[in-house]
Amino acid sequence: MPLTSRPVLVSPRPGLAAAAIALLALSACRASSGSSAAAASSDIPPATNATVPAPYVIQNGESQVVPAFADTTQWIRERLWVETEFDSDFDGKKDRVHVDVTRPGPTANGLKVPVVYETSPYYAGTLGNDDVFWPVKQELGAEPPARTLGKGVTFNPNRARISNSQVRNWVPRGFAVVHSESPGTGLSQGCITIGGSNESLAPKAVIDWLNGRARGFTTIDGSEEVKATWATGKVGMTGTSFNGTLPIAAATTGVKGLEAIIPVAPNNSYYRYYRSNGLVRSPGGYLGEDVDVLYDFVQSGNPATRALCNERVRDAVIGKGIDRRTGDFNDFWASRDYIMQARGIKAATLMAHAFNDWNVMPEHSVLMVQALKANGVPVQQYYHQGGHGGEPPISMMNRWFTRYLLGVQNGVEKDPKAFVVREGAPRLEPTPYADYPNPAASPVTLYPAKGGNAVGALGSTRTPAQGIETVTDNVSLSGADLARAENSPTRLLFATAPLMQPVHLSGIARVRITLASNKPAANLSVWLVELPWPATGSNNAGIITRGWADPQNARDVRRSAPLVPGQPVTLEFDLQPDDQIIAAGKRIGLMIFSSDKDFTLHPAPGTVLSVDLDQTSITLPIVGGASALK
Repeated sequence: MPLTSRPVLVSPRPGLAAAAIALLALSACRASSGSSAAAASSDIPPATNATVPAPYVIQNGESQVVPAFADTTQWIRERLWVETEFDSDFDGKKDRVHVDVTRPGPTANGLKVPVVYETSPYYAGTLGNDDVFWPVKQELGAEPPARTLGKGVTFNPNRARISNSQVRNWVPRGFAVVHSESPGTGLSQGCITIGGSNESLAPKAVIDWLNGRARGFTTIDGSEEVKATWATGKVGMTGTSFNGTLPIAAATTGVKGLEAIIPVAPNNSYYRYYRSNGLVRSPGGYLGEDVDVLYDFVQSGNPATRALCNERVRDAVIGKGIDRRTGDFNDFWASRDYIMQARGIKAATLMAHAFNDWNVMPEHSVLMVQALKANGVPVQQYYHQGGHGGEPPISMMNRWFTRYLLGVQNGVEKDPKAFVVREGAPRLEPTPYADYPNPAASPVTLYPAKGGNAVGALGSTRTPAQGIETVTDNVSLSGADLARAENSPTRLLFATAPLMQPVHLSGIARVRITLASNKPAANLSVWLVELPWPATGSNNAGIITRGWADPQNARDVRRSAPLVPGQPVTLEFDLQPDDQIIAAGKRIGLMIFSSDKDFTLHPAPGTVLSVDLDQTSITLPIVGGASALK
């Protein structure tokens, strides 16, 4: 159905108002099993007619598809612009963001419904094949070479529809679905900021409009208002990747009415997305990307404002803030760190991520959940073993939105706090756990023994006087090549004896390394791998988890200190969170090397790292502790 600037009001079928009687709503218990998406809750109170407005139907704590909601011929679609509280394009007027609405037919007869809301900078398209990435072939600490600047996406002023995402799932169940375009993209006014305050305040304005606190208009520059009289004011947000980041961004404002969010693979810290412990690091699959590259990638708004936005935001703010020479943390990055802003979040959060997501890495969700638990808000976690993206099962999402948007007491608070898809299981069949990390996990520290250019031992007993072993950097060799090699001067590899039984890792591994470099700057990469490296599968198949750090930031992530050749420094840092069961017969390996071909800058080969094995260790979170590893 084409959109117009006004609501398209379609009368519901005859007799609907009279037929909108409270239908029987039962809340059945769920059985807890390794393949179920929820645990048993024998004392879940049944939803009653008093808590479920007609004509909703609730079964098993979930909102069901209802014919009155599912009739697409009766859906009401409207398009509008919501006025925000900011002026990010410097024209002296408050920016307006482009919004569309799809709502069920009964809202034409006075039924008020909650909203599932998704916002994005991607809806109007993204940059094509232009190579705007930063060149990564450079010496560490040097000024980075210039990159090609993007010209943005071709502008389409005639787009009548933002997106149809979420519509099929939620409108037939009695939710309105709302979309909006981020500032500076599509038909929204403003400048792109990639994590700036306007990206938080834009969805806040839409939620304020849904609650009658902000104004909406039928055109981008007109004065005819449109109100959300059909909305209950209760809003849930969801989305994946950047679209999953923006629910977090909106929630940090503490906006009233945002009751629940389901972020999928959200980037909760731009520093952690583009840097690691002081090291300039690319997200997986996008070598040479940085904040300004992402800015160019999504710029799809009105060409009349692009030059000014480029000058005042991309070049003056982002270009000066990202500091690709040192990789240090600074105020620019702090302003784009939602984990640091998490205190404002009040929305119940169902967090979803993958443990093998090397684009937006799992620490983004795990660290945010830790912050949210400190807030006391309801939190549930869903993790799978795949790559970037992957929503929770629809039943989990349904229970979340049914509870917090419809107010149905379905007992979701008593469901397990974490669900993890086990190795080899279908992604939509997670195993429930009491929490993540697994409460039964405890730290076990392992120590390397000399012989790492081949494969040295890795055990729970520290052996003194292991001495120094060296790594000679050569970025032409991939991490997978290094892990497969029987012997290599380019890495150190230490491994446990073959496991006598499966070992379950759950949580965050932490590494401690003392090293010296023969140059003032060096990359440091650490992988935890399983050996023998799998003969089949992707180049990531043998990775358990990994991490990166800049030895120049051994003392302070905000300030690089050039290395004194030959003088040791000690680094302690976390690897990426994981939950994985390592099969019996496998060996757990700690691999230390310098430049990572797929993630770090590419200096000329030859930097030598001297690793003090007596001052090096890794601590693993093992379910069952040391006895389980033995």
